[in-house]
Amino acid sequence: MKEQKEREENPGDKTDPVNVPRKRDAEATQKRILSSAKREFATSGLAGARVDVIAEKADANKRMIYHYFGNKESLFTRILEDAYSDLYEAEQKLALDHLTPKSALVHFVKFTWNYYLNNPDFITLVNSENLHRGVHLEKSATLRSVSQNRLRILENLLKRGEREGDFRPGIDAMQLHISIAAIGYYYITNRYTGNIIFKCDFMSPDMLNKRVDFNVDSILRIVQA
Repeated sequence: MKEQKEREENPGDKTDPVNVPRKRDAEATQKRILSSAKREFATSGLAGARVDVIAEKADANKRMIYHYFGNKESLFTRILEDAYSDLYEAEQKLALDHLTPKSALVHFVKFTWNYYLNNPDFITLVNSENLHRGVHLEKSATLRSVSQNRLRILENLLKRGEREGDFRPGIDAMQLHISIAAIGYYYITNRYTGNIIFKCDFMSPDMLNKRVDFNVDSILRIVQA
């Protein structure tokens, strides 16, 4: 392990016969750091996250983290950008163009709900960034690109549904996008207080099924012609 770290910290030149293995070592180390950082930021937030803990769990050292990612805040920004990029890549795989507009929208609403359930780190990371008033993503070209592409998916779906007479005209894609996110996001982030207020288990299979059915019905009522 010591030899591997030395190779990562002292990359060879282009004529070095072990240059390619060293490159692979560096890439593997960065992946370990990102994976460890995601868990640490999701658990402790930016303020509570510790670089030494990230390094230890990544089997790296703090000097390597600073070398690859600059500082803790830059690493946090990268984690946020990757989180949104992962969501967009998952949305692209839905192949909504092969479904009728109504079926595609139902599929998109259910996907969003399930993505939040299956990726709780995404929600906690977004919550953490909102506590910091979005300062880490404010100038992110990555987020702007990803967000525009994500919105375009819904814009194209709404236009297709309008042409085919399934959706009413004039629906604001951005507002609909916010609504789809909100009806799932709020339920999950407030599940603990919801359990107390409504005296039920928000995360029980029966309650989850009722909620996603309600989400779908709500969104369809908004868009239906």
